[in-house]
Amino acid sequence: MPSAVYIVGRGVISALGDDLSGNRQSLLQSQAGIKAITRLNTRYSEMLPAAEVPHTNEALAAMADMPVTTTRTALLSMIAAKEAFDSFQLPDKLNYRAGFISANTVGGMDKTEDFMKEFAVDTTKGKLHDVIHHDCGAATELVAEKLGITEVVTTISTACSSAANAMIYAARLIRNGYLDWAIAGGTDALSRFTINGFNSLMILDNELCRPFDDTRKGLNLGEGAGYVVLASEKIVAQLAQQPTVKLSGFANANDAFHQTASSPEGRGNFDAMSGALAEAGLQPADIDYINLHGTGTANNDSSEGIAISRLFGKDLPYLSSTKTYTGHTLAACGGIEAIYSTLAIEEGVVFPNLRFQHQMKELEFEPQICLLEGKEIRHVLSNSFGFGGNCTSLIFSKVNE
Repeated sequence: MPSAVYIVGRGVISALGDDLSGNRQSLLQSQAGIKAITRLNTRYSEMLPAAEVPHTNEALAAMADMPVTTTRTALLSMIAAKEAFDSFQLPDKLNYRAGFISANTVGGMDKTEDFMKEFAVDTTKGKLHDVIHHDCGAATELVAEKLGITEVVTTISTACSSAANAMIYAARLIRNGYLDWAIAGGTDALSRFTINGFNSLMILDNELCRPFDDTRKGLNLGEGAGYVVLASEKIVAQLAQQPTVKLSGFANANDAFHQTASSPEGRGNFDAMSGALAEAGLQPADIDYINLHGTGTANNDSSEGIAISRLFGKDLPYLSSTKTYTGHTLAACGGIEAIYSTLAIEEGVVFPNLRFQHQMKELEFEPQICLLEGKEIRHVLSNSFGFGGNCTSLIFSKVNE
């Protein structure tokens, strides 16, 4: 078996809360963060609900201790990454080989949109500081510099599987001795470009999303950031408080079926899940809970469900989509949902698939619709399936299981 990689710190910000505690409370109270759009200036504000972080850029800049000219993507990243960094209780942690592996897809689009409003009218107008951090890598570099991490700093951008792939890359660097510990996950902010793009694909729901429901019409977008601190056994041996959860398995696959859709039979989904199980040395029956990718689109839910049925048969674990709380946070979803997976193990809970009412005709199972507490959750499979058929599955396990 490969050497273990442990979860020794976490940080998250989403529409559910500004930190881990706030997100935990909202999840346990089944309080979704999807509402009418109020912060982003978009023509769809009264037509398409989304899960906004309820703070202005000025407020986020104060929380992140960064200039207000910083992109919203980087501000969200800094808030969550700093919480993860601070929760990692290792003295002199920067004296070890540390990495920051962060994912995003939006980059500085929010600032670029502000720039283009003036520039499109008069090419001599517009503030250049609004575009210098446009690319996705800039957000990663800004946060890494603020945290003081220099050993390995890199950005992953593979659509909806981005943050999950960031964790895989970080885990591999640790396992192969290149790093002692790393902060890994993802961030993305809402932008007009994102909303317009997804709307052009006709996969946004004008009501609150209902993944895996037969009447589903699409997804709701969201924003936020989520990071875990991954550490080697050498680092864990030095900690006063031992971790309770480890990243035990992972796999990435690509069915290359379509630019924006998964194969109808879920080939990439199946390969990612079965590969993660093999990596962890587990059987399907060992999984206690599946945190579904569960976007609410017709294609994604069907292909994921068919792949799950093929792999698990009729004896399925509990399963649900927490995107019913946070919306689809794009590159951040794998990081945010990784944290929710660790909470399920620690708290012994299964989070409900909110608003589910009608079983899908092509599937023989339904997601969990009520909060379950007092359960023995040993292994959680967390799915993140992105555009282009880029499919990633992670398995989080209770330590000593």
